Amino acid sequence: MNTIKYKGYAARIEFDADDRIFVGHLAGIRDIVGFHGSSVEELENAFHEAVDDYLAACAKLGQKPHAPASGKVLLRIPPEVHSAAIMAAESEGKSLNQWATHVLEEAVHYC
Repeated sequence: MNTIKYKGYAARIEFDADDRIFVGHLAGIRDIVGFHGSSVEELENAFHEAVDDYLAACAKLGQKPHAPASGKVLLRIPPEVHSAAIMAAESEGKSLNQWATHVLEEAVHYC
């Protein structure tokens, strides 16, 4: 999966072989916002326009747009997993936060 970013928003990009266009959807928000383009330049312009239109529509409707993630995550995990994660982080000379960030970054590259 390929992604692009603009104003803190990210989009999933796929190629539609039947229509020969790139299709994208904003990721990580409740609303459904899509766009497309037949070239990379058209796709990027459509993405920027989609984000700008989404923000403008939310403002016009008096709704708060669903913001991109804050970067804070609270996880509840079994104590033995927590302990193992701490040991793994320490063995790599990292804090638990640094280690977890690295593990999550690696995991999202496989999606």
